[in-house]
Amino acid sequence: MADLPIRPAHADDVPAMLELIFEHGPNDWNFLPEGPVREHFQAIAEGSVWALVAVDGDALRGLVTFHESTAFGRFQSEKGERHGYIAEATVHRGEAGRGLGTRLLRAAIANLAARGLPDIYTERHEENPGSAGMMRKAGFRELETFADPLRRPNGSRRTTLCYLDARSGAS
Repeated sequence: MADLPIRPAHADDVPAMLELIFEHGPNDWNFLPEGPVREHFQAIAEGSVWALVAVDGDALRGLVTFHESTAFGRFQSEKGERHGYIAEATVHRGEAGRGLGTRLLRAAIANLAARGLPDIYTERHEENPGSAGMMRKAGFRELETFADPLRRPNGSRRTTLCYLDARSGAS
């Protein structure tokens, strides 16, 4: 099977991206409140959030969203230092286990590094095996796990923060 092409998302992709994430993203581990997710995807149309999509003809088969952040400055050598954050990564259930999620993450990593943001963070439910494997394959390492009951109502109710230094060539 040939790899699906990955391209930058455009404002007119937002409705299909929302359909994909709301249909194929929900599970016991993902925190996807409708209002904030819609706001996040609207920010793609406005340019403050970037996204890549994997397509099969006109059909969207996967997505990843990412943006500049200062939220994890406590891990940076200088306070307030800019870094990248990968927010959402979703693949169509029919693509699960085929490496598309890892390819999307790697493409987002390259995009963030090209934007001068080689320190990259992402979060997942502590017990989400699909996200854990995808992040590990893309080169992320776990930094910390913390109680997060408002965003993680199931299982351990904990979030794991992961980090990748794109300067190291790990991606």
